[in-house]
Amino acid sequence: MIKKVKASLHEKLIFIFLIVLGIFALGFTVVIKNKCLFLKNFDPQKINFEKPKNVVVLNAECGNVIIELYPEISPNGVERFKKLINLKAYDNVAFHRVIKDKLVQAGDLEFGKKNQLDYGKIGTGKSGFGNIKSEIDAEFNFKRGSVGLARTLKYDTEDSQFFIILDDEPLFEGEYTPIGKVIYGIKILEKIRYSHRSEYVLRPDFINTVRMFK
Repeated sequence: MIKKVKASLHEKLIFIFLIVLGIFALGFTVVIKNKCLFLKNFDPQKINFEKPKNVVVLNAECGNVIIELYPEISPNGVERFKKLINLKAYDNVAFHRVIKDKLVQAGDLEFGKKNQLDYGKIGTGKSGFGNIKSEIDAEFNFKRGSVGLARTLKYDTEDSQFFIILDDEPLFEGEYTPIGKVIYGIKILEKIRYSHRSEYVLRPDFINTVRMFK
């Protein structure tokens, strides 16, 4: 009788252990799958900006990325960026080119829209407003968080596409038009989906919205 009681107690303990182990495994899986966990989502309404009219709020899957624009450095580039923002042109546009821990690129308004992706042409799309001239003469250090306008291999081909660097890129200085810098939320961009095989992402993450703060 005593042996049966001990066996029963042992079986209960094993059962409880398996349940706890299952709960732990499930919780661990949820944590792993939720890439946005532990990230701070900055509320721009609670931040006091020195130049609020030059502040942009880009909302992505994991939260807000807050950018300060530099019209004194690149007036034409910033003007184009603001124009497209005010038209809500960047809403639901893919982060189509991502290099892990290095760079995220978006802004293909022609072939990068959600539910209208053209994987054969993405990265080559235009805005319809034409190209603008490169603004690369002003001194600017491409430090982590810097925002620049993408172009082809030729200068003076900037349009709607932009990139944000996740690491210092001194070789970009004098090569790309800088338009601003991320001042809050850079870690949000580190969670953007990337591909191990290519810079171009087959099933990319998307910008939700981009708005001027004021």
